[in-house]
Amino acid sequence: MGRSVAHHLIADHLVSGTMTPGEEIGLRIDQTLTQDATGTLVMQELEALGLERAQTEASVQYVDHNLLQADEKNAEDHAFLRSACRRFGLWFSKPGNGVSHPTHMQRFGKPGTSMVGSDSHTCAAGSLGMLAMGVGGLEAAMAISGEPVYLRMPRIWGVRLTGELPPWVSAKDVVLEMLRRHGVKGGLNRIVEYHGPGVATLSAMDRHVIANMGAELGATTTVFPADDAVRAFLRAEDREDDFTEILPDPDASYDDTDEIDLSTLEPLIARPSSPDNVVPVREVAGTEVGQVVIGSSANPGLRDYAIAAHMVRGRQTNDAVSFDVNPSSREIFADLTKRGDTLDLISAGARIHQAGCMGCIGMGQAPAVGHNSLRTFPRNFPGRSGTKEDRVWLCSPETAAAAALTGVITDPRDLAEKVDLEWPDLRLPERASVNTDMLVPPLPPEEARHEKLVKGPNVSSLPDFPSLPDSITAPVLLKVGDNVSTDEISPAGARALPYRSNVPKLAEFTFTQIDETYPERAQQAGEDGHIVVGGDNYGQGSSREHAAIAPRHLGLKAVLAKSFARIHWQNLANFGILALEFREPADYDRIDQGDTLALHHLREQLPGGPDLGIRNETKGEDYAVFHRLSERQVDAVLAGGRIPLLARAGAG
Repeated sequence: MGRSVAHHLIADHLVSGTMTPGEEIGLRIDQTLTQDATGTLVMQELEALGLERAQTEASVQYVDHNLLQADEKNAEDHAFLRSACRRFGLWFSKPGNGVSHPTHMQRFGKPGTSMVGSDSHTCAAGSLGMLAMGVGGLEAAMAISGEPVYLRMPRIWGVRLTGELPPWVSAKDVVLEMLRRHGVKGGLNRIVEYHGPGVATLSAMDRHVIANMGAELGATTTVFPADDAVRAFLRAEDREDDFTEILPDPDASYDDTDEIDLSTLEPLIARPSSPDNVVPVREVAGTEVGQVVIGSSANPGLRDYAIAAHMVRGRQTNDAVSFDVNPSSREIFADLTKRGDTLDLISAGARIHQAGCMGCIGMGQAPAVGHNSLRTFPRNFPGRSGTKEDRVWLCSPETAAAAALTGVITDPRDLAEKVDLEWPDLRLPERASVNTDMLVPPLPPEEARHEKLVKGPNVSSLPDFPSLPDSITAPVLLKVGDNVSTDEISPAGARALPYRSNVPKLAEFTFTQIDETYPERAQQAGEDGHIVVGGDNYGQGSSREHAAIAPRHLGLKAVLAKSFARIHWQNLANFGILALEFREPADYDRIDQGDTLALHHLREQLPGGPDLGIRNETKGEDYAVFHRLSERQVDAVLAGGRIPLLARAGAG
């Protein structure tokens, strides 16, 4: 049988293991992407690793998340990131240049290459026929250092697309349909590969929308073929020479399959507070709306803004709605302005913000309590918006703009009757407003060697963590349910994120979305530490390794869950936290918060195989548990993390 696009990409970068689902493989990495919310830790890790210079074809540091400078903290981080790029030989994308994912796609994305990024939506680059995966910051740091990235070989999930999207339906509705069918766990341990005749009807930026939210499916990544649509995109960016055709073999086979007839889709919307809580827009039509935000890496293309501008042209948005627009890149902002779309948006009442993530990461644009916020964003986890009791809905630009006009959730197909608005026939430019001025290239090696890292008072160094003890006897300090996100473990938002370079301070916010007493109780637990018990898909969402480092700083020794999200599971291992799963999921119900659990002879048991026993000393019960750690990961966990392990090897 022939190979899929994913199989071709993996085979071209495979340095260890075989392409057998479930087996650990090592992959050579060509490019890396880091952003400021996670990149400061990556740069601290490069310092701890003693890196002399980046070993990749291209490594780029973006400043796109924490752009608001309410005080000195974000500015200090920006200065630190610039100095680290100068020292270690990375590209630096200046604040306001754009959201990392579409900007990287415009300037660096290259079919056939591999990339990892310390951002879970790095998978968006799969729209260009790249093998692009979100990873924890330490994985990104190792890749920058020239080391392979290790993961379990995923199953390849072929999704055949047929037909063509009807009017008022767009790419966001395609991925919402996938989430409606399969949920936030549907892509676990899978690469989603879209193929079939319907793919040709989608532009490269349409594919970016779908690939981006593969992260919400829990997928390792998403890939599309590199075909004529990708060539057209690169031609528009004056980079056609970077095009390489990558198609599935005619007889390509897939481990799992699905099919979507694009012509049958309708406008969809994800209700609060999960990306897979998806229903048809008409099912919730009439619901009052207080805020509409268009932007983010999930709908970053010129088309996504242009259609909203066309819809509000000559009209005024509803006076009950705050209508916010976040351009995704300077280039797209320039194109919108040249077309007159910016004026249409402003005249209709839109507030134009910086080219960056902004409200998607909870940095500004927090909605009022009790008011519905419609967003073209990828995530609506509880509290991610910056408002603890938020009501965030996810939808397409068409559905968002329709609500901005009417003040209520509205199926855009009904606008002809409601406001005399017909489906717009957009004519987009064939050439983009290419702008490279805000991309700062790496310094020459000799000059870089003399650069000093600029560390303000809020920029700390990585904490030193001790090795894992042979026995753990500790209380269950917190028990949580299914689908707990990293936003709930280490929250985003304007209060916490400015401390992303200051682990001791950031740790004070750990789990406060769920239990405000957790940080204080963790400190009271003392040196013996504590354990967290979780349900299915523990640690979904953002790749931020703060969700591992901050609890570890507070004494977290182990997490016992029904299952883990891929990136967070990797981050736990990287920082010496033991991730265990129930053999019998029903045992989850037998443990209460406050119970004392005991694990013994870990230095003997962990290398000996996946199965362990855990004792509930409070109830006098024993449970069968297991780990999925490779031999390499077992060594890291026992050493207290991957950096202590490397330091020990260097000393030896």
